[in-house]
Order: sequence, then structure tokens, then C-alpha cells
Amino acid sequence: MKWVAISGTWKVANKKVEEDVRKAIRSIISTGGGVVTGGALNVDYFATDEFLKIEPTCKRIKIFLPTTLDVYASHYRKRSEEGVITKAQAEELIKQLKKIKSINPKALIENPLTTKVDKTTYFERNNEVIRAADELIAFRVNKSEGVSDAIAKAKKSNIPTKVFDYSIM
Repeated sequence: MKWVAISGTWKVANKKVEEDVRKAIRSIISTGGGVVTGGALNVDYFATDEFLKIEPTCKRIKIFLPTTLDVYASHYRKRSEEGVITKAQAEELIKQLKKIKSINPKALIENPLTTKVDKTTYFERNNEVIRAADELIAFRVNKSEGVSDAIAKAKKSNIPTKVFDYSIM
């Protein structure tokens, strides 16, 4: 099975980004592939949501978190309290990740060695996503640094990479 990593910005997206992500997931699943992602908001969330609609057994998805789910959930709740994201975004993401874990615990790959979520741990998580992938499809909005990091890592590893760039104001 070919494992396809999905990488994309968590900060901002629009309907076009969402439609492109969902279309890519449908294509991956219809050709017998698996999905690798990072469990964040927006692109990762759309990818996982679409995946669940098509393949509810969660046998062809790997979601790498930078921490344990408990630490990750606390981080997102804190970010909602800080006004960086909404409470609804935080709770929907946590609900989605818990659902994946309850269906197939092996699909949610937690990192118990890391106790905080920050730029460094997100970029380390990108390493794991790329290592698990045979191909990368990146949805980069406004030249996102994190997505650019995943693209660079994939190219360095000679992993075929397809990049969709968007500019959203």
C-alpha cells in the first residue's frame, strides 16, 4: 500500500483548500492508498474527516501527534482560552482524534516523550509523518513555514511531492 502524507497549514483555510484536500483524500482511498497526517486543525482535520466518511475502520490512516493525546488536547483548549482558535475548533479536533483512537488505537501515534506543543515539536512531528510516507501532498497557504518544512524534508528524502499553494488574506 502506498502511504500518502497530507500536510497543510492549520492557521487559515478556505472552501477551495477544503475541497482540494477532500478530493485528494477520495483519490488516495479509491486507489487503495493510506493517509498519513499530523492531527492539526484545517487541512489535517479536513483530511481526517473525509477519510472517516470513506473508510470508517481507520485501518488505512496514521495520525502522528507531537505529544500524547491528553497533552495535545490540553494545548488546544489552552489555545482556545487565549483566543488563538475557537473553543469549537479545539473540541471538534479533540473529538475527532478520540474517535480515531477508539476505532483503531494503532492509527493514532502519540509521542509520550514530549510534554509540550510548540514549533520544535511540530517540526519533529513532521519528521515522523514524512518517514511514514511514500508520497507527500502539501496544501500550503501563505507560504506556511510548517508546510514548507514538511516539503523540504520530503524532497530531502526523495519522496515525490505535490504542492498546492494558496494565498488567503
